[in-house]
Amino acid sequence: MTIASIDKAKSAPPSDRATVMRPIAGPPALTLTDFDLAEVGYRVDEHLLSGHATAYGASGPHGRDGRWSARPRDTAQYATRLVVVRPVDATLFNGTVVVEWLNVSAGADTAPEWGYTHRELIRSGYAWIGVSAQKAGIDGGGLMAFPGMEALKKADPERYGSLNHPGDAFCYDIFTQAAKAVRAEPERLLGVKAAKTLIAAGESQSAGRLTTYINAIALLEQVFDGYLVHSRFGGAPGLGKSSILMSLLTALRPIHMRADTPVPILNIITETDLMMKRFGYLPARQPDHDRLRTWEVAGTAHADTYVMGASPMDSGMASSEALARAMAPTCDLLGLTLPGNINAAPQHHYVMMAALSALNRWVTTGEAPPTAPRLTLEADGPARLKLDDTGNAVGGIRSPWMDVPTCRLSGLAVAKSRMGALFGSTVALEPAVLSRLYPAGHDDYLAKFREALTAAINAGFILPQDRAEIEALAAASYPK
Repeated sequence: MTIASIDKAKSAPPSDRATVMRPIAGPPALTLTDFDLAEVGYRVDEHLLSGHATAYGASGPHGRDGRWSARPRDTAQYATRLVVVRPVDATLFNGTVVVEWLNVSAGADTAPEWGYTHRELIRSGYAWIGVSAQKAGIDGGGLMAFPGMEALKKADPERYGSLNHPGDAFCYDIFTQAAKAVRAEPERLLGVKAAKTLIAAGESQSAGRLTTYINAIALLEQVFDGYLVHSRFGGAPGLGKSSILMSLLTALRPIHMRADTPVPILNIITETDLMMKRFGYLPARQPDHDRLRTWEVAGTAHADTYVMGASPMDSGMASSEALARAMAPTCDLLGLTLPGNINAAPQHHYVMMAALSALNRWVTTGEAPPTAPRLTLEADGPARLKLDDTGNAVGGIRSPWMDVPTCRLSGLAVAKSRMGALFGSTVALEPAVLSRLYPAGHDDYLAKFREALTAAINAGFILPQDRAEIEALAAASYPK
């Protein structure tokens, strides 16, 4: 597949299978921020997308190498929604739209990629579109139930009663049609004449769906310019109609992302994703190549205090003290009390913003992101992370929170817990350890922290525009 053929496909008229029928008035049912996006120059709109979607079947074996073939099998009518976040001033749009495959593990639509990256999206002028690609987000039926989260038809039957999802066998084409609608109707959706670049993004269960999309569908459709795959596990769901549980079970068979992809992929892996028993990414590890970078981020969990608590309030204007309080370690999660504090690693969202920026630069200029070291495993015995003398992981993408620590930050929970397994742990270092590491106390810590931060920025894993905030956050977070 040549770059010229990709450009030709992107400029071809989009399929008439998809129609943006009408805007849906009023605020959408999707948690994005606790602050008014108008305060930062953005607006939120919602649109109904409907048409006929195609379900694909496997054509030939679907092997470990990800070089899957697919063929159209069935068609069915569908109607779903798109949530569009864009600059109010169209002249501030940077030309790139991040299209997120909304996550439905909770039986409702959530937007974790928006949560981790919205600060960079807003300050750099991106547009973002959340796609209700899967049936569970519309009709319910996720892996777990969270308080206050409901599928669209239950959350607002009047607003969403006309939505119709024929099943997840059709989700891949629904996602394709959402992208084609962006290219066909940029003025209606974005208030601009053209969207130059489309990046597909998805986290966790959605990252698994994107892995299948990359392996089986992307070469057929060629609508995305790059992929941000975040926190996938080892496997990937099949093309057929399957429940969320069955999709999860397919994660037991490790799958690579195909190596002949014509567009860039940035694959972000936390400690949890890598090491989770039975489902982890470790057996699916593959080498980087000219279209793939994998960043394994030391000290990070599948989800953490930032995305669960700080992200909704993080407008970029909060004080460092308020941000530190919002990200503070806690054992309270969605009404439950866990055996230990969940992961409170700030680096997760800062690295995610750097990843988005790096992928967009790769797609638009050809400049590839840096290659990152992988997390280090112990040389013998069962697979486990190698730890330093403070109990933190060795290798992977480094950050000042790992190289100048005040806590043990891990993607693994301190005790068995069905809920807590995804949220890792935070354990404060003992005062004697802090005294050994930072004999002169607070000022000694900050001097070493700034040096490690400079190294992370120079390596390309944290954005320089986050330096001042990170230094202030470190000063506000040092143990009293």
